[in-house]
Amino acid sequence: MAIFNFFGSILGYLLWFLYSIFRNYGVAIILFTIILKVLMFPMSVKQQRSMASQAKLSEKQKELQKKYANNQQKYNDELMKLYEKEGVNPSTGCLTTLIPFPIMLGIFYSVIMPLSNTLHIAADSINQATDYISKIPGLASASGLGMYPELQVIKHFDALKENLTMFSQADLDKIQFFSNGFRFLGLDLLSSPQESTFFSFLWIIPVLSLVFSFGFQFYSNRAMGQTAPGGCSKVMLYVFPLISVYWAFIMPAAVGMYNIISIFTSALQTFVMNRYFSVSQVTAMNEARRAVTLELAEANVRPLPAAQQKLIADKLAMGMRQKAEKEQTKQKQGQKKKKNGQGSGDAASYRGSKK
Repeated sequence: MAIFNFFGSILGYLLWFLYSIFRNYGVAIILFTIILKVLMFPMSVKQQRSMASQAKLSEKQKELQKKYANNQQKYNDELMKLYEKEGVNPSTGCLTTLIPFPIMLGIFYSVIMPLSNTLHIAADSINQATDYISKIPGLASASGLGMYPELQVIKHFDALKENLTMFSQADLDKIQFFSNGFRFLGLDLLSSPQESTFFSFLWIIPVLSLVFSFGFQFYSNRAMGQTAPGGCSKVMLYVFPLISVYWAFIMPAAVGMYNIISIFTSALQTFVMNRYFSVSQVTAMNEARRAVTLELAEANVRPLPAAQQKLIADKLAMGMRQKAEKEQTKQKQGQKKKKNGQGSGDAASYRGSKK
């Protein structure tokens, strides 16, 4: 949780900057998510390139596995040589896959803990405020924010600000300014669909979450060529969307909205990746880039001085002459042995006929 809060605190500065400009939390969440997706897009491209490189080497890797099936150490050595020859770093794909994970959780923590990570108010003051709110009977259950005490402070700030003496006047002004921008398209982003009436229309958040989740999983499977998913893909197609719907139903609408925008931008990113950075396209680009690099390297090679070229040519010619002389010597020795063998055979046959 500490590392996720660390990322959340850093990302909170961006969220607060966007809110300060547009003064609407819904707009800030949308732009916040899009900006982070754009910033992480190079990582996705790098991961795609790593996948293309791994696909290119898969056949050669299988050959090495068959050849050195009984010698694991030799296989590892040859595999490293293959990676070095092809210019592939096997750890790149894992790194680019793991880096976005704490960032995405940091975004989540910047949303559910706005006092700490977005407004950056002192932790002691926040703890005193949340402890004070937890002692008010029925407040958590009535607001549907029992697991999100910092959001409770913002939601009920107008009613409680006279008693929130643990905050400085500057902190109170920031919270007041922040609490005024949580209505988006008529929806109260601080309320939970679970605790709201039908006419609050907050049920649209889990419904959109369901539609976007199923649509994204279906499109991802189609993009990977899986028309009838099974195993883990089947779990992802059905279970994950249902989980996202449940979370969107019980969590504040701000969290559910972030989830919807995140799914939508992920689908858009997947479309762009498959359209312009597919494995086959990345492989072709890598091959073209490698060919250009080799061509430029050959063009930049400086010829040796004439004297050094002549010296190398003389050494090569001398080596070829010595090799030819050795071959001639071997041939002469072989012919001599053959003649000696024929002569002894003729003498033996002659003696035998005479007998």
